[in-house]
Amino acid sequence: MCINYIPTTKAVLREYFRVDEPDEDWKEEIWQDYPAPILIQRDGKRQALFASYGLVPKSKIQPGGKHYATMNARAETVGEKPTYKRAWQQGHLCLVPMLGFFEPCYESGKPERWRINMADGSPFAVAGIWRAWQEEQGYTFSFSQLTINADTHPLLRRMHKPGDEKRSLVIVSPDDYDIWLGCKDPELARTYLVQQHAERLVGAPKPIQHRR
Repeated sequence: MCINYIPTTKAVLREYFRVDEPDEDWKEEIWQDYPAPILIQRDGKRQALFASYGLVPKSKIQPGGKHYATMNARAETVGEKPTYKRAWQQGHLCLVPMLGFFEPCYESGKPERWRINMADGSPFAVAGIWRAWQEEQGYTFSFSQLTINADTHPLLRRMHKPGDEKRSLVIVSPDDYDIWLGCKDPELARTYLVQQHAERLVGAPKPIQHRR
C-alpha cells in the first residue's frame, strides 16, 4: 500500500495529461488528508479535480467515531466494504497523476524508505476512486488509490515487512485513461486492475524529508 507520493506539477497536468490545472497549489509530497489533483471525467471530458488524499478525511469523522486510513482500497473488496462500495458501484473512478511513490523496504533488517518511479522519470497515473462531500457552500472532494496483490511483482514484492502481503498501486496505461475514467460497469472496471508496466518501474532508497 502507498501512504505517500509525489504529485505532478501544474505544467505536467497541462502538457502530459491534457487538463486545465486547479487554481489551488499543493505540496511537493502528498500524505493523508493533503489535497492534490486527481483526474475525473465529466460530460465525456477529462478534467482535474482538487481532492483530499483518503476517501474519508479526518474532518468527516463524527465525534467519538473511529478514524482509520482510507488512502488505499483493496481491489478485491472495494465493491463490498461500506467505506468504498458506493463510489465503486457508482463508477466514481479517477486517476491519480504522480511522479513517484514511496514504500518501505526491509531488506537491510529495518524499514528503509524507497522511492518508486518510472525508469525514464516520466509521469504516470494510478487507478483510484473519489467522492464528493456537500458543504455549506458547494462541495469538497476526496479520493483513495486502488491496490492489487504484488507477490509476483519484480520490485514491489521486495517492499513491506517480511511475511506481510505485498501490495501494488495499479498503473493505468495512457491509452486507457479515458476508457477507465468513463467506465460505469464495476465488473468491466475490475478488468483494468492488473499489473502493467512492471518492468519499467525502478526503486531506490530515499530518506524522508521534513514534512512542511
